[in-house]
Amino acid sequence: MRILFCLLLALAALPARADLNVFATVPEWAALAREIGGDKLRVYSATTAFQDPHRIEARPSLLAQARRADLVVAAGADLETAWLPLVLRDSGNAAIQPGRPGYFEAAAQVRRLDVPAVVDRAHGDVHAAGNPHIHLDPRNVLKVGEALSARLAELDAANAAAYRAGYAAFATRWQAAVARWEKEAAPLKGMPVLVHHASFAYLNHWLGLVEVGALEPKPGIEPTASHLGALLAQQQAKPARMVLRTAYQPDGPSRWIAGKTGMPAVLLPYTVGGTPEAKDLSGLFDDTVQRLLKAAR
Repeated sequence: MRILFCLLLALAALPARADLNVFATVPEWAALAREIGGDKLRVYSATTAFQDPHRIEARPSLLAQARRADLVVAAGADLETAWLPLVLRDSGNAAIQPGRPGYFEAAAQVRRLDVPAVVDRAHGDVHAAGNPHIHLDPRNVLKVGEALSARLAELDAANAAAYRAGYAAFATRWQAAVARWEKEAAPLKGMPVLVHHASFAYLNHWLGLVEVGALEPKPGIEPTASHLGALLAQQQAKPARMVLRTAYQPDGPSRWIAGKTGMPAVLLPYTVGGTPEAKDLSGLFDDTVQRLLKAAR
């Protein structure tokens, strides 16, 4: 009897087993899954903040993770089109293919910006379904979280109540944080900015920043000397106050135009892990707002 009692105590001391394996394509949706599912989930992020999620290699390690995944959480809107279809196909995992409950797209849950009337590759790396960088409007994060919690509950009915409770707790914290960020960022409304790529469309839309130019001559095309020169000349008529880039984009073009104009070149975390302060979703927006405010002074 004593041996049985000790065995039960030992089992109780073991960490809870994750019930679902989640393969997230990008850090922001991995972080959201952890917020909702906690120790019910084993979450893997296929990319880091220092990798361009448009362009990564479909490595064998990704195939191995996808093979044992119960749920793929993708950004969608063609962000991962260069590599995710290959990973899904070669994983041999029928449960996570598009159209199955084990496949979830964040961009499908919100209204997307920059949906082109005509898709023409001559215009650069244009996304037919609209701009995929939806997470930089925190109101979108809330919508995605609600849909994701419902999908987790569908896949793991035994823990459905835990996922609903996890989302409810997250939503309460998040709504309060959004109100705080909007109050802090009020001085940024109407401020003209340059961007390296269209990574910040949703951030600009949310905070009221006005994008007056991009360092890329076309989406996905690296900045050229002639285009940067044209942006420099444009400063006379439409002066920007700062130039924004992500952690995975080269800093040379933004530093060049900043040096010529005197405006600050601002590195924003873009996603979880993009700066030391952006350790989680809340840190991502805390740091983003503070970096913008500092540059605006």
